[in-house]
Amino acid sequence: MNKLVWEQDFLSGNADLQRWNIRLGNDLLDNDGKPVYPGWGNGEQQFYTGNPGNLSIGEEGLQLCARRETVEQDGRSFAYTSARLDTRDQFSFCYGRLVVRAKLPVGQGIWPAIWLLPQDQAYGPWPASGEIDMLEAKGRLPRQIAGTLHYGPDLAHKVVEEFTYELENGTINEFREYALEWEAGSMRWLVDGQCFAERSLEPGVMPFDQPFYLLLNLAVGGWYDNVAVDEAALPAVMTVSSIRLYQH
Repeated sequence: MNKLVWEQDFLSGNADLQRWNIRLGNDLLDNDGKPVYPGWGNGEQQFYTGNPGNLSIGEEGLQLCARRETVEQDGRSFAYTSARLDTRDQFSFCYGRLVVRAKLPVGQGIWPAIWLLPQDQAYGPWPASGEIDMLEAKGRLPRQIAGTLHYGPDLAHKVVEEFTYELENGTINEFREYALEWEAGSMRWLVDGQCFAERSLEPGVMPFDQPFYLLLNLAVGGWYDNVAVDEAALPAVMTVSSIRLYQH
């Protein structure tokens, strides 16, 4: 997996978000764009915007910024804003080595994530067609990261396999190279070149043989950690300097 097939270099002078969809609001939508669950299905408290205060490209790269900022919409009030973007219908892939150089924010209730969802739900709605979490972090645990697979025939029988790792030195709040090595028979998670988890993939049981697209988001609150938000940690910034996909 050494041939570079897709690259987003947010440090280059001409970096832009043309290959990305900027998602707005607080609702998880169905395939027709209709709201299904508030809180993006995870109890998240933020309202996503495309405003420069939440999403920008700066000297260190692409910046997703969570803020204490009140938004009113449809009779609902949200105390925080942040950013979420993805490459659905623009870029997806099946198998390869995905490498993301990123710096993640710390603080209780802050939830940065780099993850993948199926471009075409070939096996049915979530979780049947799968979800690959390349990287998630709980901001109150600044030395811990996690990679996770979600799958299963339906919600009642969903399978969640989470692999956590404690950084040997430093924290998530410095630039690190996170990688996902995805092959037909296995999935591996790495940080700074070190593999911290590997899972063999079972054909016919696990749906990870289809193209997936990439998502980046910075959530506030939510069920992943289910703790009160430490507003002293805001504004919180997740910075991505580059994304590269290598294939054979």
